[in-house]
Amino acid sequence: MSAAPTRFQSATQDPAWVRWSILGLVLTFLALVLILPLVSVFAEALSKGLGVALDAIRDPDAIAAIELTLLVAAIAVPFNAAFGLCAAWAVSKHDFPGKSFLITLIDLPFSVSPVVAGLIFILVFGAQGWFGDWLIDHNIKIVFALPGIVLATVFVTFPFIARELIPLMQEQGVAEEEAAVSMGASGLVTFMRVTAPNIRWGLLYGVLLCNARAMGEFGAVSVVSGHIRGLTDTMPLHIEILYNDYNFVGAFAVAALLCLLAIVTLVLKTLLELSPSVHSAPK
Repeated sequence: MSAAPTRFQSATQDPAWVRWSILGLVLTFLALVLILPLVSVFAEALSKGLGVALDAIRDPDAIAAIELTLLVAAIAVPFNAAFGLCAAWAVSKHDFPGKSFLITLIDLPFSVSPVVAGLIFILVFGAQGWFGDWLIDHNIKIVFALPGIVLATVFVTFPFIARELIPLMQEQGVAEEEAAVSMGASGLVTFMRVTAPNIRWGLLYGVLLCNARAMGEFGAVSVVSGHIRGLTDTMPLHIEILYNDYNFVGAFAVAALLCLLAIVTLVLKTLLELSPSVHSAPK
């Protein structure tokens, strides 16, 4: 009777040397491609002292890039949160023709290069684009201005929240909403009292991921921004300009600030995963 558990354990558990070898390979990989580059960014930023790094961050062009990055994220993330909620509600709570096609469209930014996405907006809203003449006649500027940067950022980030909520809401089903409606609750009350509490942690998790990508987006924004210093350069674009100008300390100082923002997002994400409220949230 005691031999069976031993055979079962030996058949399903790798030897200690295998487990430690795999763990060592994983840690080595993370050290080379994540930790070492991250440390080098901060080391280079501080190579001439903290004061020089702070001066680079306090530069008017850097401040403008920081403000633009935060503004774009502040616009794109709420928009994607609203879209993600609507898309997840439609996909998980209703059956309709083209449902699979809608899911495919939601996943489209994952398979399209951000540079291609930026070129699409140039083709549509640029001076030589489909709506270029109309936009010029009405003095409306999309590309090489804030609206184009926001559109590009929204495009590359909108799957994150929807993709976080769709499987969560599909798993929960529609029983609770149907019960609420049968008792006379309106659609808004049903959403606020039943659906929202069940998805709040998934929504927050998706918002954090969306925000991190929005702040770090480079390819699509680079195409539609025009690289106008102090006006249309986000933090990633400003870092590129400083690096190309051989201002390495300034480039790495701004990069270090962007890394800090990413680390804060990562910490919030980890705390969210470890929160007892996440694991005890209603299913």
